[in-house]
Amino acid sequence: MRATSACSAMLLFFLIQRTCTAKRVGGGGRLANATLVRLSEFLSAGYKKGVRPVKDWRTSTLVAIDLMVYSILNVDEKNQVLTTYVWYRQSWTDEFLVWNPQDFDQVKQVSLPTANIWVPDILINEFVDVGKSPDIPYVYVSHDGLVRNYKPIQVVTACTLNIYNFPFDVQKCSLTFQSWLHTIDDINITLMRSPEELREDKSVFMNQGEWELLHILSNYKIFSVDDDDYYAEMKFHVVIRRRPLFYTVNLLLPSIFLMVMDIVGFYLPPDSGERVSFKITLLLGYSVFLIIVSDTLPATAIGTPLIGVYFVVCMALLVISLTETVLIVRLVHKQDLQPPVPHWLRYFVLERAPVLFCIRKKHRLCSRLSPQASDMDDDDDYKGENRALRHTCEIGRRHQREAAALARGLPPHRDPVVSDILQEVTAIRNFLEKRDHGNEVAKEWLQVGYVLDVMLFRVYLLAVVAYSITLGTLWSVWQVA
Repeated sequence: MRATSACSAMLLFFLIQRTCTAKRVGGGGRLANATLVRLSEFLSAGYKKGVRPVKDWRTSTLVAIDLMVYSILNVDEKNQVLTTYVWYRQSWTDEFLVWNPQDFDQVKQVSLPTANIWVPDILINEFVDVGKSPDIPYVYVSHDGLVRNYKPIQVVTACTLNIYNFPFDVQKCSLTFQSWLHTIDDINITLMRSPEELREDKSVFMNQGEWELLHILSNYKIFSVDDDDYYAEMKFHVVIRRRPLFYTVNLLLPSIFLMVMDIVGFYLPPDSGERVSFKITLLLGYSVFLIIVSDTLPATAIGTPLIGVYFVVCMALLVISLTETVLIVRLVHKQDLQPPVPHWLRYFVLERAPVLFCIRKKHRLCSRLSPQASDMDDDDDYKGENRALRHTCEIGRRHQREAAALARGLPPHRDPVVSDILQEVTAIRNFLEKRDHGNEVAKEWLQVGYVLDVMLFRVYLLAVVAYSITLGTLWSVWQVA
Protein backbone atom coordinates (compact mmCIF):
# COMPACT_ATOMS: atom_id res chain seq x y z
CA MET A 1 0.00 0.00 0.00
CA ARG A 2 2.80 2.40 0.84
CA ALA A 3 4.51 1.73 -2.49
CA THR A 4 1.27 2.35 -4.37
CA SER A 5 0.69 5.61 -2.51
CA ALA A 6 4.24 6.78 -3.24
CA CYS A 7 3.84 6.05 -6.95
CA SER A 8 0.52 7.90 -7.04
CA ALA A 9 2.04 10.94 -5.33
CA MET A 10 4.95 11.06 -7.80
CA LEU A 11 2.59 10.78 -10.77
CA LEU A 12 0.40 13.56 -9.40
CA PHE A 13 3.47 15.78 -8.88
CA PHE A 14 4.63 15.13 -12.44
CA LEU A 15 1.22 16.02 -13.89
CA ILE A 16 1.08 19.23 -11.86
CA GLN A 17 4.58 20.17 -13.06
CA ARG A 18 3.70 19.56 -16.71
CA THR A 19 0.51 21.63 -16.30
CA CYS A 20 2.44 24.54 -14.79
CA THR A 21 5.04 24.30 -17.55
CA ALA A 22 2.35 24.35 -20.21
CA LYS A 23 0.81 27.42 -18.64
CA ARG A 24 4.14 29.22 -18.53
CA VAL A 25 4.90 28.32 -22.13
CA GLY A 26 1.45 29.35 -23.27
CA GLY A 27 1.68 32.63 -21.46
CA GLY A 28 3.29 35.73 -22.91
CA GLY A 29 5.98 38.11 -21.78
CA ARG A 30 9.56 37.53 -20.85
CA LEU A 31 8.94 33.87 -19.84
CA ALA A 32 7.71 32.80 -23.28
CA ASN A 33 10.87 30.72 -23.85
CA ALA A 34 11.04 29.38 -20.33
CA THR A 35 11.92 25.87 -21.48
CA LEU A 36 15.34 27.00 -22.67
CA VAL A 37 15.77 29.01 -19.48
CA ARG A 38 15.00 25.96 -17.36
CA LEU A 39 17.29 23.84 -19.51
CA SER A 40 20.11 26.34 -19.20
CA GLU A 41 19.66 26.51 -15.45
CA PHE A 42 19.51 22.72 -15.28
CA LEU A 43 22.77 22.34 -17.22
CA SER A 44 24.64 25.06 -15.37
CA ALA A 45 23.58 23.90 -11.92
CA GLY A 46 26.73 22.59 -10.25
CA TYR A 47 28.72 22.60 -13.54
CA LYS A 48 32.47 23.14 -13.19
CA LYS A 49 33.97 24.37 -16.46
CA GLY A 50 37.50 24.02 -15.13
CA VAL A 51 37.15 20.23 -14.78
CA ARG A 52 37.39 17.80 -17.66
CA PRO A 53 33.79 16.58 -18.20
CA VAL A 54 34.09 12.87 -17.48
CA LYS A 55 32.64 10.87 -14.60
CA ASP A 56 35.53 8.41 -14.59
CA TRP A 57 38.84 10.28 -14.61
CA ARG A 58 40.49 7.33 -16.35
CA THR A 59 38.30 7.94 -19.41
CA SER A 60 39.97 9.94 -22.18
CA THR A 61 38.02 12.72 -23.87
CA LEU A 62 37.94 12.06 -27.61
CA VAL A 63 37.89 15.27 -29.68
CA ALA A 64 36.88 14.92 -33.34
CA ILE A 65 38.15 17.72 -35.59
CA ASP A 66 37.63 18.72 -39.19
CA LEU A 67 39.12 21.33 -41.53
CA MET A 68 37.87 22.98 -44.71
CA VAL A 69 39.98 25.57 -46.55
CA TYR A 70 37.93 28.56 -47.67
CA SER A 71 40.58 30.81 -49.20
CA ILE A 72 44.33 31.34 -49.60
CA LEU A 73 44.84 34.94 -48.53
CA ASN A 74 48.60 35.41 -48.81
CA VAL A 75 51.80 33.48 -49.42
CA ASP A 76 54.82 35.40 -48.15
CA GLU A 77 57.89 33.68 -49.59
CA LYS A 78 60.36 36.06 -47.99
CA ASN A 79 59.10 35.52 -44.42
CA GLN A 80 57.96 31.93 -45.06
CA VAL A 81 54.42 32.65 -43.85
CA LEU A 82 51.11 31.33 -45.17
CA THR A 83 47.82 33.09 -44.43
CA THR A 84 44.66 31.04 -44.97
CA TYR A 85 41.01 31.30 -44.04
CA VAL A 86 39.62 27.97 -42.87
CA TRP A 87 36.43 26.58 -41.44
CA TYR A 88 37.39 24.65 -38.33
CA ARG A 89 35.08 22.18 -36.62
CA GLN A 90 35.54 20.18 -33.45
CA SER A 91 33.22 18.07 -31.31
CA TRP A 92 33.49 16.11 -28.08
CA THR A 93 31.25 14.50 -25.51
CA ASP A 94 30.56 16.33 -22.27
CA GLU A 95 29.14 13.84 -19.79
CA PHE A 96 27.84 16.64 -17.56
CA LEU A 97 25.71 18.25 -20.30
CA VAL A 98 23.12 15.48 -20.69
CA TRP A 99 19.34 15.76 -20.33
CA ASN A 100 16.15 13.99 -21.26
CA PRO A 101 14.33 15.80 -24.12
CA GLN A 102 10.96 14.67 -22.74
CA ASP A 103 11.54 16.73 -19.64
CA PHE A 104 12.13 19.90 -21.68
CA ASP A 105 9.47 19.90 -24.40
CA GLN A 106 11.51 17.66 -26.74
CA VAL A 107 14.42 20.10 -26.90
CA LYS A 108 17.30 18.00 -28.26
CA GLN A 109 19.97 20.68 -28.70
CA VAL A 110 20.69 24.08 -27.31
CA SER A 111 23.31 26.78 -27.84
CA LEU A 112 25.39 27.70 -24.83
CA PRO A 113 28.08 30.33 -24.30
CA THR A 114 31.54 28.99 -24.90
CA ALA A 115 32.80 30.76 -21.80
CA ASN A 116 30.43 28.74 -19.56
CA ILE A 117 31.55 25.23 -20.51
CA TRP A 118 34.74 23.23 -20.72
CA VAL A 119 36.58 23.56 -24.05
CA PRO A 120 39.65 21.51 -25.03
CA ASP A 121 42.91 23.43 -25.38
CA ILE A 122 43.60 22.37 -28.97
CA LEU A 123 45.83 24.82 -30.81
CA ILE A 124 47.76 25.00 -34.08
CA ASN A 125 51.49 24.54 -33.57
CA GLU A 126 52.45 26.64 -36.60
CA PHE A 127 50.69 29.80 -35.38
CA VAL A 128 52.96 32.84 -35.77
CA ASP A 129 50.42 35.66 -35.61
CA VAL A 130 46.86 36.30 -34.50
CA GLY A 131 44.55 36.47 -37.50
CA LYS A 132 41.45 38.58 -37.90
CA SER A 133 39.03 35.81 -37.02
CA PRO A 134 35.40 36.55 -36.12
CA ASP A 135 34.39 35.80 -32.54
CA ILE A 136 31.83 32.99 -32.28
CA PRO A 137 30.76 32.97 -28.60
CA TYR A 138 28.41 29.96 -28.73
CA VAL A 139 28.56 26.21 -29.13
CA TYR A 140 25.82 23.69 -29.84
CA VAL A 141 25.12 21.03 -27.20
CA SER A 142 22.99 17.95 -27.92
CA HIS A 143 20.94 16.13 -25.32
CA ASP A 144 23.42 13.21 -25.31
CA GLY A 145 26.28 15.54 -24.33
CA LEU A 146 27.77 16.04 -27.81
CA VAL A 147 29.32 19.53 -28.01
CA ARG A 148 29.93 21.03 -31.48
CA ASN A 149 32.24 24.00 -31.76
CA TYR A 150 32.22 25.35 -35.33
CA LYS A 151 34.06 28.55 -36.21
CA PRO A 152 35.96 30.26 -39.05
CA ILE A 153 39.61 31.08 -38.41
CA GLN A 154 42.12 33.23 -40.23
CA VAL A 155 45.28 31.19 -39.81
CA VAL A 156 48.70 32.86 -40.04
CA THR A 157 51.19 30.01 -39.90
CA ALA A 158 54.84 29.36 -40.60
CA CYS A 159 55.43 27.24 -43.68
CA THR A 160 58.55 26.05 -45.48
CA LEU A 161 58.00 27.41 -48.98
CA ASN A 162 60.08 26.00 -51.82
CA ILE A 163 60.17 28.55 -54.66
CA TYR A 164 62.71 26.77 -56.86
CA ASN A 165 59.96 25.78 -59.33
CA PHE A 166 58.41 29.27 -59.47
CA PRO A 167 56.00 30.02 -61.18
CA PHE A 168 55.09 26.34 -61.53
CA ASP A 169 55.54 25.58 -57.85
CA VAL A 170 53.40 23.40 -55.61
CA GLN A 171 53.48 24.24 -51.91
CA LYS A 172 52.69 21.88 -49.05
CA CYS A 173 51.97 23.58 -45.73
CA SER A 174 51.05 21.86 -42.50
CA LEU A 175 48.48 22.74 -39.83
CA THR A 176 49.14 20.65 -36.73
CA PHE A 177 46.35 20.45 -34.15
CA GLN A 178 47.17 19.16 -30.69
CA SER A 179 46.38 19.73 -27.06
CA TRP A 180 48.98 22.08 -25.66
CA LEU A 181 48.88 20.62 -22.14
CA HIS A 182 46.83 17.44 -21.91
CA THR A 183 48.40 14.08 -22.67
CA ILE A 184 46.74 11.33 -24.65
CA ASP A 185 45.40 9.87 -21.39
CA ASP A 186 43.26 12.99 -21.01
CA ILE A 187 42.56 14.18 -24.56
CA ASN A 188 42.81 12.18 -27.75
CA ILE A 189 42.18 13.46 -31.29
CA THR A 190 40.43 11.87 -34.24
CA LEU A 191 38.96 12.90 -37.59
CA MET A 192 35.34 13.89 -37.94
CA ARG A 193 35.28 12.57 -41.51
CA SER A 194 37.19 9.89 -43.38
CA PRO A 195 40.60 10.85 -44.85
CA GLU A 196 39.26 10.26 -48.38
CA GLU A 197 36.38 12.69 -47.92
CA LEU A 198 38.70 15.24 -46.38
CA ARG A 199 41.20 14.91 -49.22
CA GLU A 200 38.77 15.58 -52.06
CA ASP A 201 36.52 18.16 -50.39
CA LYS A 202 36.79 21.53 -52.18
CA SER A 203 33.18 22.58 -51.79
CA VAL A 204 33.83 25.83 -49.92
CA PHE A 205 37.14 26.83 -51.50
CA MET A 206 37.19 30.15 -53.37
CA ASN A 207 38.80 29.14 -56.66
CA GLN A 208 39.42 32.53 -58.30
CA GLY A 209 42.77 33.59 -56.84
CA GLU A 210 46.38 32.98 -57.69
CA TRP A 211 46.49 29.68 -55.82
CA GLU A 212 44.59 26.49 -56.51
CA LEU A 213 43.77 23.96 -53.79
CA LEU A 214 44.81 20.46 -54.83
CA HIS A 215 43.89 18.43 -51.75
CA ILE A 216 44.16 18.23 -47.97
CA LEU A 217 46.01 15.29 -46.45
CA SER A 218 45.70 14.19 -42.85
CA ASN A 219 48.13 12.36 -40.60
CA TYR A 220 47.59 11.20 -37.02
CA LYS A 221 50.61 10.75 -34.79
CA ILE A 222 51.46 10.11 -31.15
CA PHE A 223 54.70 11.65 -29.95
CA SER A 224 56.57 12.13 -26.72
CA VAL A 225 58.79 14.98 -25.61
CA ASP A 226 60.50 13.40 -22.60
CA ASP A 227 59.71 9.69 -23.21
CA ASP A 228 57.25 9.85 -20.34
CA ASP A 229 54.16 11.75 -21.42
CA TYR A 230 52.63 11.06 -24.83
CA TYR A 231 50.59 13.52 -26.83
CA ALA A 232 48.24 13.11 -29.76
CA GLU A 233 48.37 15.37 -32.80
CA MET A 234 46.47 15.61 -36.06
CA LYS A 235 48.40 17.16 -38.93
CA PHE A 236 46.65 18.53 -42.01
CA HIS A 237 48.80 19.03 -45.11
CA VAL A 238 47.31 21.75 -47.32
CA VAL A 239 48.65 21.24 -50.85
CA ILE A 240 48.25 24.27 -53.12
CA ARG A 241 49.50 25.09 -56.63
CA ARG A 242 50.24 28.48 -58.18
CA ARG A 243 48.52 29.45 -61.42
CA PRO A 244 51.43 30.38 -63.76
CA LEU A 245 49.60 32.18 -66.58
CA PHE A 246 50.28 35.70 -65.30
CA TYR A 247 53.99 35.05 -64.83
CA THR A 248 54.30 33.23 -68.14
CA VAL A 249 52.87 36.18 -70.06
CA ASN A 250 54.73 38.90 -68.16
CA LEU A 251 58.07 37.23 -67.46
CA LEU A 252 58.84 34.34 -69.78
CA LEU A 253 57.45 35.56 -73.10
CA PRO A 254 59.32 38.94 -73.15
CA SER A 255 62.57 37.15 -72.32
CA ILE A 256 61.97 34.60 -75.07
CA PHE A 257 61.25 37.35 -77.62
CA LEU A 258 64.50 39.16 -76.76
CA MET A 259 66.51 35.95 -77.10
CA VAL A 260 64.91 35.25 -80.49
CA MET A 261 65.87 38.74 -81.67
CA ASP A 262 69.43 38.09 -80.50
CA ILE A 263 69.55 34.95 -82.65
CA VAL A 264 68.13 36.86 -85.62
CA GLY A 265 70.90 39.45 -85.17
CA PHE A 266 73.47 36.87 -86.31
CA TYR A 267 72.14 37.20 -89.86
CA LEU A 268 73.58 40.68 -90.11
CA PRO A 269 76.88 40.69 -92.06
CA PRO A 270 79.86 40.06 -89.77
CA ASP A 271 81.86 42.87 -91.39
CA SER A 272 79.06 45.33 -90.62
CA GLY A 273 79.20 47.49 -87.55
CA GLU A 274 75.41 47.44 -87.25
CA ARG A 275 75.48 44.06 -85.58
CA VAL A 276 77.43 45.41 -82.62
CA SER A 277 75.04 48.30 -82.04
CA PHE A 278 72.05 45.96 -82.46
CA LYS A 279 73.29 43.53 -79.82
CA ILE A 280 74.24 46.33 -77.43
CA THR A 281 70.68 47.63 -77.73
CA LEU A 282 69.31 44.15 -76.94
CA LEU A 283 71.58 43.87 -73.90
CA LEU A 284 70.44 47.23 -72.57
CA GLY A 285 66.80 46.30 -73.19
CA TYR A 286 67.21 43.04 -71.30
CA SER A 287 68.84 44.87 -68.40
CA VAL A 288 65.84 47.21 -68.17
CA PHE A 289 63.53 44.19 -68.34
CA LEU A 290 65.30 42.55 -65.38
CA ILE A 291 65.01 45.74 -63.35
CA ILE A 292 61.27 45.85 -64.02
CA VAL A 293 60.61 42.20 -63.09
CA SER A 294 62.90 42.14 -60.03
CA ASP A 295 59.99 43.09 -57.75
CA THR A 296 57.82 40.32 -59.17
CA LEU A 297 60.20 37.47 -58.40
CA PRO A 298 59.88 35.94 -54.93
CA ALA A 299 62.84 36.56 -52.66
CA THR A 300 64.07 34.19 -49.97
CA ALA A 301 67.28 33.81 -48.04
CA ILE A 302 67.53 30.05 -48.61
CA GLY A 303 67.35 29.71 -52.37
CA THR A 304 66.84 31.23 -55.79
CA PRO A 305 63.99 30.26 -58.12
CA LEU A 306 64.92 28.56 -61.35
CA ILE A 307 63.40 31.39 -63.35
CA GLY A 308 65.94 33.74 -61.75
CA VAL A 309 68.73 31.44 -62.89
CA TYR A 310 67.09 31.40 -66.32
CA PHE A 311 67.21 35.21 -66.52
CA VAL A 312 70.86 35.28 -65.43
CA VAL A 313 71.82 32.67 -68.02
CA CYS A 314 69.95 34.60 -70.73
CA MET A 315 71.87 37.72 -69.76
CA ALA A 316 75.13 35.74 -69.92
CA LEU A 317 74.20 34.43 -73.37
CA LEU A 318 73.56 37.97 -74.57
CA VAL A 319 76.98 39.05 -73.25
CA ILE A 320 78.64 36.07 -74.96
CA SER A 321 76.85 36.91 -78.19
CA LEU A 322 78.04 40.52 -78.02
CA THR A 323 81.60 39.41 -77.25
CA GLU A 324 81.59 37.04 -80.22
CA THR A 325 80.33 39.82 -82.48
CA VAL A 326 83.05 42.22 -81.32
CA LEU A 327 85.76 39.62 -81.95
CA ILE A 328 84.46 38.78 -85.43
CA VAL A 329 84.19 42.45 -86.39
CA ARG A 330 87.72 43.02 -85.14
CA LEU A 331 88.93 40.00 -87.10
CA VAL A 332 87.46 41.03 -90.44
CA HIS A 333 88.23 44.72 -90.08
CA LYS A 334 90.39 45.83 -93.02
CA GLN A 335 93.82 47.21 -92.13
CA ASP A 336 96.75 48.18 -94.31
CA LEU A 337 99.33 46.43 -92.16
CA GLN A 338 97.25 43.34 -91.37
CA PRO A 339 99.47 40.21 -91.31
CA PRO A 340 98.66 37.29 -93.60
CA VAL A 341 96.47 34.46 -92.38
CA PRO A 342 98.64 31.80 -90.67
CA HIS A 343 98.96 28.55 -92.52
CA TRP A 344 97.47 26.44 -89.74
CA LEU A 345 94.48 28.78 -89.41
CA ARG A 346 93.91 28.72 -93.16
CA TYR A 347 94.03 24.93 -93.13
CA PHE A 348 91.63 24.35 -90.24
CA VAL A 349 89.20 27.22 -90.85
CA LEU A 350 89.20 27.65 -94.62
CA GLU A 351 89.72 24.05 -95.72
CA ARG A 352 88.53 21.63 -93.01
CA ALA A 353 85.79 23.56 -91.20
CA PRO A 354 83.63 24.32 -94.28
CA VAL A 355 83.60 20.62 -95.16
CA LEU A 356 82.87 19.40 -91.63
CA PHE A 357 80.17 21.98 -90.89
CA CYS A 358 78.75 22.27 -94.43
CA ILE A 359 79.58 25.98 -94.64
CA ARG A 360 79.25 27.58 -98.04
CA LYS A 361 82.18 29.79 -98.98
CA LYS A 362 81.10 33.36 -99.20
CA HIS A 363 84.21 34.83 -100.87
CA ARG A 364 86.63 33.43 -103.44
CA LEU A 365 90.20 33.51 -102.35
CA CYS A 366 92.69 34.47 -105.07
CA SER A 367 96.41 34.35 -104.90
CA ARG A 368 97.13 37.02 -107.46
CA LEU A 369 95.41 40.04 -108.85
CA SER A 370 93.78 39.54 -112.26
CA PRO A 371 90.68 40.97 -113.88
CA GLN A 372 89.23 37.50 -114.39
CA ALA A 373 89.70 36.09 -110.83
CA SER A 374 89.11 39.13 -108.69
CA ASP A 375 85.79 39.50 -106.83
CA MET A 376 86.01 43.23 -107.08
CA ASP A 377 85.83 43.54 -110.88
CA ASP A 378 82.41 45.13 -110.63
CA ASP A 379 83.84 48.14 -108.86
CA ASP A 380 84.52 51.06 -111.29
CA ASP A 381 87.35 52.52 -109.26
CA TYR A 382 89.01 49.17 -109.01
CA LYS A 383 88.69 48.72 -112.79
CA GLY A 384 90.40 52.06 -113.27
CA GLU A 385 93.19 50.95 -111.01
CA ASN A 386 93.59 47.76 -113.02
CA ARG A 387 93.84 49.76 -116.23
CA ALA A 388 96.50 51.98 -114.67
CA LEU A 389 98.34 48.89 -113.52
CA ARG A 390 98.23 47.38 -117.00
CA HIS A 391 99.51 50.66 -118.44
CA THR A 392 102.32 50.63 -115.91
CA CYS A 393 103.15 47.08 -116.90
CA GLU A 394 103.36 48.16 -120.56
CA ILE A 395 105.80 50.96 -119.65
CA GLY A 396 107.78 48.50 -117.58
CA ARG A 397 108.01 46.10 -120.49
CA ARG A 398 109.12 48.99 -122.74
CA HIS A 399 111.83 49.84 -120.22
CA GLN A 400 112.93 46.24 -120.24
CA ARG A 401 113.24 46.31 -124.07
CA GLU A 402 115.39 49.45 -123.83
CA ALA A 403 117.61 47.82 -121.27
CA ALA A 404 118.00 44.79 -123.55
CA ALA A 405 118.90 47.03 -126.48
CA LEU A 406 121.48 48.80 -124.34
CA ALA A 407 122.95 45.45 -123.46
CA ARG A 408 123.32 44.58 -127.15
CA GLY A 409 125.24 47.82 -127.71
CA LEU A 410 122.44 49.77 -129.29
CA PRO A 411 122.08 53.43 -128.32
CA PRO A 412 119.15 54.06 -126.01
CA HIS A 413 116.51 56.45 -127.21
CA ARG A 414 115.50 58.04 -123.87
CA ASP A 415 115.59 61.52 -122.49
CA PRO A 416 115.62 62.62 -118.77
CA VAL A 417 111.91 63.41 -118.78
CA VAL A 418 111.06 59.91 -119.87
CA SER A 419 113.32 58.48 -117.16
CA ASP A 420 111.54 60.50 -114.47
CA ILE A 421 108.15 59.43 -115.74
CA LEU A 422 109.33 55.83 -115.77
CA GLN A 423 110.41 56.03 -112.12
CA GLU A 424 107.09 57.55 -111.06
CA VAL A 425 105.13 54.93 -112.92
CA THR A 426 107.25 52.19 -111.33
CA ALA A 427 106.51 53.58 -107.87
CA ILE A 428 102.80 53.65 -108.67
CA ARG A 429 102.96 50.05 -109.82
CA ASN A 430 104.68 48.98 -106.61
CA PHE A 431 102.07 50.80 -104.55
CA LEU A 432 99.19 49.16 -106.42
CA GLU A 433 100.75 45.73 -106.12
CA LYS A 434 101.22 46.25 -102.38
CA ARG A 435 97.61 47.38 -102.00
CA ASP A 436 96.34 44.44 -104.03
CA HIS A 437 98.27 42.12 -101.75
CA GLY A 438 96.67 43.81 -98.73
CA ASN A 439 93.26 43.37 -100.33
CA GLU A 440 93.89 39.66 -100.77
CA VAL A 441 94.96 39.36 -97.12
CA ALA A 442 91.84 41.26 -96.04
CA LYS A 443 89.66 38.97 -98.13
CA GLU A 444 91.26 35.94 -96.53
CA TRP A 445 90.61 37.34 -93.05
CA LEU A 446 87.04 38.11 -94.11
CA GLN A 447 86.57 34.51 -95.16
CA VAL A 448 88.06 33.33 -91.85
CA GLY A 449 85.71 35.63 -89.96
CA TYR A 450 82.72 34.40 -91.94
CA VAL A 451 83.48 30.74 -91.24
CA LEU A 452 84.15 31.37 -87.55
CA ASP A 453 80.96 33.42 -87.31
CA VAL A 454 78.88 30.60 -88.76
CA MET A 455 80.52 28.05 -86.45
CA LEU A 456 80.04 30.14 -83.33
CA PHE A 457 76.46 30.95 -84.32
CA ARG A 458 75.62 27.27 -84.62
CA VAL A 459 77.21 26.52 -81.26
CA TYR A 460 75.33 29.44 -79.70
CA LEU A 461 72.05 28.35 -81.28
CA LEU A 462 72.56 24.77 -80.09
CA ALA A 463 73.23 25.98 -76.53
CA VAL A 464 70.11 28.18 -76.52
CA VAL A 465 67.90 25.41 -77.92
CA ALA A 466 69.22 22.80 -75.48
CA TYR A 467 68.77 25.19 -72.55
CA SER A 468 65.23 26.08 -73.63
CA ILE A 469 64.22 22.43 -74.13
CA THR A 470 65.59 21.49 -70.70
CA LEU A 471 63.73 24.28 -68.91
CA GLY A 472 60.55 23.68 -70.92
CA THR A 473 60.62 19.98 -70.04
CA LEU A 474 61.15 20.67 -66.34
CA TRP A 475 58.38 23.24 -66.17
CA SER A 476 56.01 20.96 -68.11
CA VAL A 477 56.65 18.12 -65.69
CA TRP A 478 56.09 20.41 -62.71
CA GLN A 479 52.88 21.76 -64.21
CA VAL A 480 51.42 18.30 -64.84
CA ALA A 481 52.55 16.87 -61.49
